[in-house]
Amino acid sequence: MSCKYLAIIPARAGSKRLPNKNVLSLAKKPMVEWSIAAAVAAQQSLDIDVVVTSDDERVLEIARRFPKVFTIVRNPALCTDEASSMDVVFDALTQREQAGRVYDALILLQPTSPLRTSTDITQSIALFESKNAQAVISVCQCEHSPLWTNTLPADGAMSDFMPQQVMGKRSQDLPAYYRLNGAIYIANCQTLRETNTFFNLPNSFAYKMPAEYSVDVDSAIDLALAEVLINQREGKN
Repeated sequence: MSCKYLAIIPARAGSKRLPNKNVLSLAKKPMVEWSIAAAVAAQQSLDIDVVVTSDDERVLEIARRFPKVFTIVRNPALCTDEASSMDVVFDALTQREQAGRVYDALILLQPTSPLRTSTDITQSIALFESKNAQAVISVCQCEHSPLWTNTLPADGAMSDFMPQQVMGKRSQDLPAYYRLNGAIYIANCQTLRETNTFFNLPNSFAYKMPAEYSVDVDSAIDLALAEVLINQREGKN
């Protein structure tokens, strides 16, 4: 199975926890550029159109530096806190289809996952095609087992905090749990329109990424960690 893909990078201007995060400097590049560059590199071996959708002219100007990247000036109605990511995805898909393009599958690449590489993109697509999948979503192993977590009563008592079956076990004796890392979402376009979601689709699979590539930048601490990891990865001090 060989598909035509649309990779969508949504990067709106508003961000309450980390203002202007998509254009903040990360290892000497605006953060959004890391995702754009990874998607463009993946174009070398796969049939992918890349589109950046934003209401931030700074983001759009960064995207326009890449000749093979399309840009969409996002409708203000899609820039509110109430607008869903699926609304943005379908708006971009519809605009590209109205321009005469036809796609088999869609790839959502959130710019808050700057450590995702072009190899991650191509390998997740290879998984999607080899499984003839409806969806592939990236995950990473949980840093701590959720079996060691629980809710707390109002008085903070921990008398029943740890389940009996977990007590005394080492972390390596517990089953591995995985979490969404937000880096890559792939789905068949028709299925996506029918279900309006990437999740819990039949014949969907996880693409496993290492934790050091799975930082989701939502705060200044996340940004600082991403900077350290990128510099380590690229052999910089």
